[in-house]
Amino acid sequence: MTALDADIAARLKRTADGLVPAIVQQHDTGDVLMLGWMDDEALARTLSTGRATYWSRSRKEYWVKGETSGHRQWVKEVRLDCDGDTLLLKVDQEGAACHTGDRTCFDADLLGPAGS
Repeated sequence: MTALDADIAARLKRTADGLVPAIVQQHDTGDVLMLGWMDDEALARTLSTGRATYWSRSRKEYWVKGETSGHRQWVKEVRLDCDGDTLLLKVDQEGAACHTGDRTCFDADLLGPAGS
């Protein structure tokens, strides 16, 4: 188990199940790639290894992005929003970010602007 810095942990506002949403963005283009979930351990692992590590809500286990697919996320920076309830990971994405094989999880469905 990797311990999260106490000052960082104190700033996090977690969901009832101890998670914080993590928005993942390509560091050089600004493309939004995906949304993952982190608990203190996943965030600590991410900060210490430079590899994006998430908590799988369906499998109830940690996963390092790209460990099996080869579509790794190399973390360039991690930011916490002003409310302490959302993380932003700026990464260098290798290959597809989405499990469907798309570059981002937001490629498939354009819902359109309001009122259109």
